[in-house]
Amino acid sequence: MSTLLEVKDLTVRYGSSDFLAADSVSFQVSPGEVLGIVGESGSGKTTVGLAVLGLLPASAKVSRSVLFDGNDLIGLKEDRLHTLRGRQMSTIMQNATTALDPYFTIGSQFAEVLRRHRKLSREEARAETVRWLRAVGIQATRRELRSYPHEFSGGMNQRVVIAMNLALSPRLIVAAEPTSALDVTVQAEILGLLRELRAESRAGMVLITHDLGVVARLCSQVIVMNSGEVVEANSVTGIFADPQHEYTRRLLSSLPGRPGTRPGGESMTGAR
Repeated sequence: MSTLLEVKDLTVRYGSSDFLAADSVSFQVSPGEVLGIVGESGSGKTTVGLAVLGLLPASAKVSRSVLFDGNDLIGLKEDRLHTLRGRQMSTIMQNATTALDPYFTIGSQFAEVLRRHRKLSREEARAETVRWLRAVGIQATRRELRSYPHEFSGGMNQRVVIAMNLALSPRLIVAAEPTSALDVTVQAEILGLLRELRAESRAGMVLITHDLGVVARLCSQVIVMNSGEVVEANSVTGIFADPQHEYTRRLLSSLPGRPGTRPGGESMTGAR
């Protein structure tokens, strides 16, 4: 299988600090694969995600390479990165309500994204908006299309953001804590939706999270980060069944039930 994203010895330092926010991080993602980057706050996982998207602040000093489809994104000009973000690479943020513009209706801003990136007419964009909202379980009636983000629940807004991303048919999705702001029931629905739609689109995905329960339900490969370093990398089955690093074992011990099972007691054997 071809490699879609390859991060090679990525090192990130902010300003003049001696602390490395990311220290020689390496991993690969193939089309249709979901890689989980796990770690507590400050572990460096978000820095890696921002580096992949070319969204690090100007104070960040980056070395080595982030290859997307064989092209190095590090040092790429902003206009070229802007072209890639949206159609080729997209992101699902932690708080969908703030990711959406509060001054525009759901229907208008969804259609605007489609018109900008896919060059659709107004009629085509509206039809695609309705189609994709219905694909994620939103009826897309006239009332819903004219609703503002604050009139939707957190779960509905997250569905909108997921649909908006997938409607652009990106080849790579970077999802940063996409379910952490949701209650358990909605979280399960969103994870099921992501799994189903990702399988259909064959997009590669980088899932950034502190929640190993989410990783168990969605990922095939996992890297565990601590203090900017990758301390362990393995399949999701290997991470849960036979963790090699003490830090990974401590993360697993925080899960409900015993390590080696999914939350709720389901065996991790063969999990994908």
